[in-house]
Amino acid sequence: MVNVTYDASGDLNWYDPDTGLTSVYNLGDIAWVLASTALVWIMIPGVGFFYSGLLRRKNALSMIWASMMCLAVVSFQWFFWGFSLAFSDGADRYIGDLRYFALKGVLEKPSIGSTRIPSIAFCVFQLMFAAITPMLAIGAFAERSRLGPVMVFVFIWSTIVYDPIACWTWNSNGWSFVLGGLDFAGGTPVHISSGSAALAISIYMGKRRGYGTERLAYKPNNTSYVVLGTVFLWFGWFGFNGGSALSANLRAVQACIVTNLAASVGGLTWMLWDYRLERKWSAVGFCSGAIAGLVAITPGSGFVGSPAAVLFGFMAGTVCNFATQLKFYFGYDDCLDIFASHAIGGVVGNILTGLFAQASVAGFDAITVIPGGWLDHNYVQLGYQLADSVSGMSYSFVMTTVILWIMHFIPYLRLRGSEEAEILGIDDAEMGEFAYDYVGIDLAADHDFHDDTHSHGDIPATSGGREPQHVHSVRENASSDGSVEKKHAVPA
Repeated sequence: MVNVTYDASGDLNWYDPDTGLTSVYNLGDIAWVLASTALVWIMIPGVGFFYSGLLRRKNALSMIWASMMCLAVVSFQWFFWGFSLAFSDGADRYIGDLRYFALKGVLEKPSIGSTRIPSIAFCVFQLMFAAITPMLAIGAFAERSRLGPVMVFVFIWSTIVYDPIACWTWNSNGWSFVLGGLDFAGGTPVHISSGSAALAISIYMGKRRGYGTERLAYKPNNTSYVVLGTVFLWFGWFGFNGGSALSANLRAVQACIVTNLAASVGGLTWMLWDYRLERKWSAVGFCSGAIAGLVAITPGSGFVGSPAAVLFGFMAGTVCNFATQLKFYFGYDDCLDIFASHAIGGVVGNILTGLFAQASVAGFDAITVIPGGWLDHNYVQLGYQLADSVSGMSYSFVMTTVILWIMHFIPYLRLRGSEEAEILGIDDAEMGEFAYDYVGIDLAADHDFHDDTHSHGDIPATSGGREPQHVHSVRENASSDGSVEKKHAVPA
């Protein structure tokens, strides 16, 4: 039986018979962490919808599927050994041991993150971070990957890449934590690691069919999904950053304020940069900028004031916007710009945290004591932030590449799909299902596949764009008297 009681104030007390000490857990803090867990959970399908909307219609469902698959695989991995590898009390500077294998002993004891909540609450909250990180990365598999091996990749990557980076960043024994690196909610473990992994995946997978031609100059198949995914992400980010305070206190409120502000400024900045080229107010541009702002503010959300959040949003919206051009200069096919948004955005956030972190803001929880950043004349902090950023980026990139090439030579685990699957679409080839209840309109008896998309008789293949081409076809039918009747078909 768990040895817990309630005191006169209603707080939950746990008595440790080994030490004779009593741990006091605040129910409000537990409630906030559990609510934040649910908020971060909704971000995972949010990534799926965001990615789905940006792709071509024939590949849209695979990303929504991937988001739920990723949640399920990492949930098992986290139970099996992930939590122990990341947050074991017996961890060294790089990775934990298996003390909490299968969550053994993870229940009523104080968590390594905060003594105000039990370890089981901290465990389920951190699970959501572990689950969303590989989902961000595997968007780089879009439109050209086999889905079965992706599940294996997610389990291995979470174990070899995410868990060590989370350990050295957030575990009190980790080298970056001991050094003094500041990362409130996952600039390096979540964003830099996933963005760097996406770059490695993009290079390994190679270019999609038709790369460099008009065939891939398509518009998002469903801008509404892009907006919906952004709504889920922005909404959930209040728990992502605010919940990382692990307590319902002023620091959590401050984290929510700067999170919303950075996202707003980031969205406006990216949209304005795009407006200078197209003279159009792009919803996709605004959503991309909002997410870049959210990424950048993540490491500093518990350390910086509101004025600094404006700069976080502006710099993220600007730097990440221009970073989307890197794929053209270096010739890799990152179709969802994951490296530009997450890896570059995470580095921007880490650097700005080193500049604008304030001891007074961190102390809003009346517990945390830090020397601050450049604003507090602690100039070495920028070096710590750069060391953490470069370490996370290089480790994730190299280890992801190693994982991909090992799987490449194992039967049935090669990740690149066939050319036929790419032409047909991953949804149909790998799933036999579609994101929508329509895929194309058959206007002729013959139905051939000549290119990336369907072609119907004399009607040319549609592009990968948002809507099929609006064309007229003429079909001849023999009437009962032997004459030829011409019928016109006009797809809507």
